[in-house]
Order: sequence, then C-alpha cells, then structure tokens
Amino acid sequence: MTREGRGVAAVFTGSLVAICAMALLLVPHQADGSTRFNLNQALNRVMAVPNGPPGISMQIVRNGRSQYFRRGYSNVRNRTRPRIHQRFRIASVAKAFSGAVALNLVARGRLRFRSTIGEILPGLMPKARQVTLGQALHHTGGLPEYVRSRGFIRDITNRPKAYVPPRKIISWVRGEGLTHRPGTRYEYSDTDNIVVGLMAQRATGVRYINQIRWLGRKIGGLRATYMPSRVRMPGPYIRGYEIEPAKKPVDISEIINPSGAWASGGIVSTLPNLSRFFRAYVAGRFFGQGPRAKVIKRVQRTWLRGESQPAGPGNNWAGMGLFRYSTKCGVMYGHTGSFPGYRVFAASSADGKRSIAFVANAQILSTTQGNPNAKQVSARIRRAQVAAVCHALR
Repeated sequence: MTREGRGVAAVFTGSLVAICAMALLLVPHQADGSTRFNLNQALNRVMAVPNGPPGISMQIVRNGRSQYFRRGYSNVRNRTRPRIHQRFRIASVAKAFSGAVALNLVARGRLRFRSTIGEILPGLMPKARQVTLGQALHHTGGLPEYVRSRGFIRDITNRPKAYVPPRKIISWVRGEGLTHRPGTRYEYSDTDNIVVGLMAQRATGVRYINQIRWLGRKIGGLRATYMPSRVRMPGPYIRGYEIEPAKKPVDISEIINPSGAWASGGIVSTLPNLSRFFRAYVAGRFFGQGPRAKVIKRVQRTWLRGESQPAGPGNNWAGMGLFRYSTKCGVMYGHTGSFPGYRVFAASSADGKRSIAFVANAQILSTTQGNPNAKQVSARIRRAQVAAVCHALR
C-alpha cells in the first residue's frame, strides 16, 4: 500500500472509530428519550379519559438517579400540583412490608416458613390452625377474606372512622372454614397479612410498626412511613378522591380509618420511601447473607400464577409477599394496592438498582361501579405502568 493509501486508510479508520464511539454514546440517550417520551404519552392518555384520577405522581430511580413525573392535581380545590414528598395511603403495597418483616424473622431464626397459626397464635383461628406462615405469605392457605365478612361491612358502614384492632379484624372470620385445603391453590386474601403481622408480633414481643421502623433504619430510614391508628392523614399529603360522572371529585382522604386494613393495607408513605424500601427488599437486604439468605430468596420466589389486587403491569406471578411483573421490556418485582381514593404500584429490579413508585389519587378499578370509564382508565393505568417499567429498565 502506498504512503497515500496508508494515510487514507488511517483517516478512514479513525473516522469509523469516532462514529462508532458517538453511536455508543448516542444510543442510550436515544433509548432514554424514546422510553421517556412513551411514558409521558402513556400518562397523558390516562389523564385524557373522562372520569379518571385528578392526579398522578410517580418516581423512577435508575442507578441512584431520581426522575419525577406528575400530572394533574394533588388537591383539586386548591389546584395544587403533586409533589414527590407528599404522603398517601399505600393500600395493599403494605403487604410487601409484612413480607419483609416476616422473612427477616425467618432469616434470624425467630419464625419458620412452616410455623403454623396454631403454633404461634393458639386459639386465634381454630379452623386454620394448620395454615403455615409460608402459605399465608403466598396466599395459598385458604384463609377466608375478611373484607367480605358481615362484621367488616357492618363496621365500615356504621363506624368508618373508628379504630379497629387487628384481633377484631380476625374475629370477623374466626369461625369460618378455609376456602380450600392449605397449599393447594392461590387465592388472594387480606386476612393472610393480618395473620402474618400478628405472628411477627407474637414471635418478637415487638409492635409490628416498630419492626418496620427497625428494618427502615437498616436502609437509611423510612421516616415518612406511618401506620396511623386515626383517620387523619399526616401531612403534607396527596388527597384521594371518589370520582362520579357529572360531579366534582369528592375528597375521601379521611373518610375511612386505615386501622381496618392494618398489616394488609394500613400504611401511609411517600414515593421516595417506597422506592428505597422496594430496592432493598427485592435485592434481599433484609435477609442477611450466606446460605440461609439464598434459601429464603429461593422460597420467596416460588412463583404461582396469580394477580395482585389490582393487577399490575404485564403478566403477574405471585411469590411470598412479592409479585413478579413480566413485561415486554423486562421484569420488575413489587406490589400493587388500592384504597378508597388511591391506586398504587411500587416495584424494583432484581438487583435493587432501579425502582418505580406510582400513585393515582382515585381508586378506579376495572370493576368500579357507577363510572362508565373505569375499565378504560384502569387499562390505561396498567399500560402506563408498563411504560414506566420500560423506562426504568431501558
């Protein structure tokens, strides 16, 4: 090759290397821009449906960097925008907290997966004494659903703001039989996590909420997370609304005492606290290290086909105190929840480096009565959650 030829080749090679380097730099940014655009469009489509939630607040954390997305209003009357540190009722997302508490106790040898209700809480539920901690966490124990009981419906109708102790919750279904033989099939039940919380208290002698706070200190604190015994919300908070066609949204943030949900859904928290908790929980930071931690993680992630309530993004699979959400962009692990005025989703990647925390300030399920757009709103929320997974995992 001539000297001139070698020079041309060197220039060409150098240019090619530069182009490739630029491409490597640009592709992640282009992908990031694309997933961010898709997520913003998905959130806009939720808000475009009539009779949808007044507001949405969502945090995505990727490798230590936080991104915040919001739509609409956290307070309709004052027309104030959502803020990232506002509190809200996390509903059944609280079941992940009871999972973390229980599995931490298993890791410490204070409870076993095979510990039974009859062994730890003798006399609590005579017809369910053989149901194990693992089955309660997995929703396979067959415990009757207390939110369908006459006692719950009576109390929530007549005294919605009254404090309800956890043992009273159990009393509403204490005499009922199991819905199926323990361990034979998946069936979501709020009663499961009330029992898990009581088992944790009995095994340690420590109040359940204090066990959550102890776990929080291991990961830098969950200072904005509470389990209030009163109906009043600790501020600042996102107001939750009931949506009825042709009517203004009705603020129902403080209409029901959350104690009636206790370990199954009575927690108040914030987006940053949920993000921090799920990254630690999914990564296994509450289980310690070594062979026992690996066993706990493996048993926890014995997946059964079953949806969280409400259903989360993609295909849902149930583990112990955790759900796997398989989407077109990858897998996240977390939990969903709904409470009058709120619909919530929180999840993390398996390595605990990426997380999503989402709240819409209206419950709006696909089965919500009296709202002709409920099914459409619910479907678009799930699609927005898929878009959030795609942006989180990129």
